[in-house]
Amino acid sequence: MIPLVVHWNMNPEIFRIGGFAVRWYGLLFVSGFILGYWIFMKFFEREKLNKAILDPLLYTLLIGTLVGARLGHCLFYGFDYYFGSWKGFLEIFKVWEGGLASHGGTLMLLLCMWWFARKYGKKNHIDFLWILDHLCIAVAFAATFIRLGNLCNSEIYGNVTSLPWGFVFERRGETEPKHPTQIYEALSYFLLGLGLVWLYVKKLDKMYRGSFIGIFFIVCFGMRFLIEFIKEPQEAFENDMILNMGQTLSIPFILLGIGLLVYAYRKKIPARAVIPDTRTKKAEPTHYAKSLADR
Repeated sequence: MIPLVVHWNMNPEIFRIGGFAVRWYGLLFVSGFILGYWIFMKFFEREKLNKAILDPLLYTLLIGTLVGARLGHCLFYGFDYYFGSWKGFLEIFKVWEGGLASHGGTLMLLLCMWWFARKYGKKNHIDFLWILDHLCIAVAFAATFIRLGNLCNSEIYGNVTSLPWGFVFERRGETEPKHPTQIYEALSYFLLGLGLVWLYVKKLDKMYRGSFIGIFFIVCFGMRFLIEFIKEPQEAFENDMILNMGQTLSIPFILLGIGLLVYAYRKKIPARAVIPDTRTKKAEPTHYAKSLADR
């Protein structure tokens, strides 16, 4: 069978003015946050929560994701380079030159959401797990956008394939078709997001706190683990590993997801935010008052 090869040579830049360039990756990255903000507005409207905390939540997410993903890349995939000299260390701050790791972003998001829950949670009737349960739905779609951004950059692709949808990444000097693993991951995250949305819309009152994020960790990092088998190593040191760095970092998240599901179904805390009724209850008339009214 003659493969229907896709010759991929997309310009990663939308436009450039002098030394300033707007890239498709950046546009998709920001679009993921905008979509996530809109999704959270719908969550807050449905569960009747205070929308005033949406803006600080967005800022916390944006900063946490950028810092965590960048540090994750530098620590997990280029430690010797970034921390081996002052030149490499200063390049940590050049986020626009690329190099973000989803595992690092996830770890930093967990830390940031723990802080956010401590600061805003109690008075707004939410907690750490409530935030994670709702956040993971938005993150699934944002991750879809990010992987499409990787496709626009012609990066993080797979091994040589004879399948009819192989991509020849000409911008990277490739001459053979490779697995478009960016598309594989984008599709898996998108379907995961749709599944979580369906559970939220149809089954929210039957779901327990911690179950959404548990499902997310198992499916998201389970798919990441499997797709890594056909993905080219991102760094040379991964050639000497039985499991590459992406797989090694995915295993703890899968186990954490299983643990969260067990916790959710043992504790049985409702996934929906529970807002106490603070309205003053009308006093019931006494028996004597009722007898007078009946006369």
